[in-house]
Amino acid sequence: MQVPLLDLREQLRPLRDEIVERVTEVIDSTGYILGEKINLFEKEVASYCQTRHAIGVTSGTDALLATLMALGIGPGDRVLTTPYTFIATVGCILRLGAVPVFADIDSRSFNIDPDEIERIVEESGQAEKIKLILPVHLYGQCAAMDRILEVSRRHDIPVVEDAAQAIGAAFPMLTDGKVSWMKAGSIGNAGCFSFFPSKNLGGIGDGGMVTLQDDQLAEQIRRIRVHGGEPKYYHDIIGGNFRLDPIQAAALSVKLPHLPDWHEGRRKNASLYRQLFAQAGLVDSGSVQLPVEMYAQQAELEKTLPDHHIYNQFVVRVRNRDQLRDFLRDNQIGVEIYYPIPMHKQGCVKRLMVDLPEFPEAERASSETLALPIYPELTREMQHFVVDKISEFYKQ
Repeated sequence: MQVPLLDLREQLRPLRDEIVERVTEVIDSTGYILGEKINLFEKEVASYCQTRHAIGVTSGTDALLATLMALGIGPGDRVLTTPYTFIATVGCILRLGAVPVFADIDSRSFNIDPDEIERIVEESGQAEKIKLILPVHLYGQCAAMDRILEVSRRHDIPVVEDAAQAIGAAFPMLTDGKVSWMKAGSIGNAGCFSFFPSKNLGGIGDGGMVTLQDDQLAEQIRRIRVHGGEPKYYHDIIGGNFRLDPIQAAALSVKLPHLPDWHEGRRKNASLYRQLFAQAGLVDSGSVQLPVEMYAQQAELEKTLPDHHIYNQFVVRVRNRDQLRDFLRDNQIGVEIYYPIPMHKQGCVKRLMVDLPEFPEAERASSETLALPIYPELTREMQHFVVDKISEFYKQ
């Protein structure tokens, strides 16, 4: 049996005619830059993410870059983030001449550890130097935003959410003794999303979005995405060409209403994996450690179950990770390693470090984790096959 890591053809099949119709409307309109399709999609995303503004941009990377530019991040500024992420998070910091400051991750969630954030800001005396906190909501689960915002407010440091993998994920924010579930991208000063095709909400090419509540910051980002021009040909600030393509907006508008059902499909697949791994004895033996749902207890108290984890990836810790990866690929099962080299050990970052720091949890995650297929159209038979093959590997 062949089990791909992701199969977009099954998702596309029932939506293809509508997507083609919407894309054709863009082509026939001859309006290929910004315009009605962008405005509509931005309103839809703002409503979905519970924010006042949503600003379409060229990619998740440019969402981060434009937001950091709008916040004035520049040469020598310190930006506190995680060493366990995709290069775009750190690359945007470096492109602006700023300096990444890393805090290790929580071993359970793989997200940045709020205790480490607090220690670095308050115990190391760097509060005045750090101009931004940039948490990443990894694999579809929000970082501990309540704790992060506590540090942010005490020291007046803005927070930008790298939510590239987490559109629709919810975080339980406690306010006046009551839990309020807030969507990723609505919690910090801004949220940055990617519509790369492999994301839960993926386009037919590159695309991204910035969500936020602040009117002034939103206006600044809108100017930055069109070379800083306001009005056209008048430039008080430097920007870039960061406009979302209306063809992407048209396709994404078709997909967005289906996102809650796709999230539900991913959660059901995650639940079946848990059942199958437990039945196979792989959890009790310690061969496989399953993803930890950090906010499941709060979610169970809700009458309407919130999307506390949207499973952009289903990432397990395993023994003999690289050998298992090769064995599964040999058996036509698609798997991936996110991420094999933490950021502080990447060549473009490492050579900038005076003293090479150590982040043991990020390094351990890089050597032990493996992503399994989790997309909504994955069949039960495919999941049984995946777990059977993993069990076969460890029996050998």
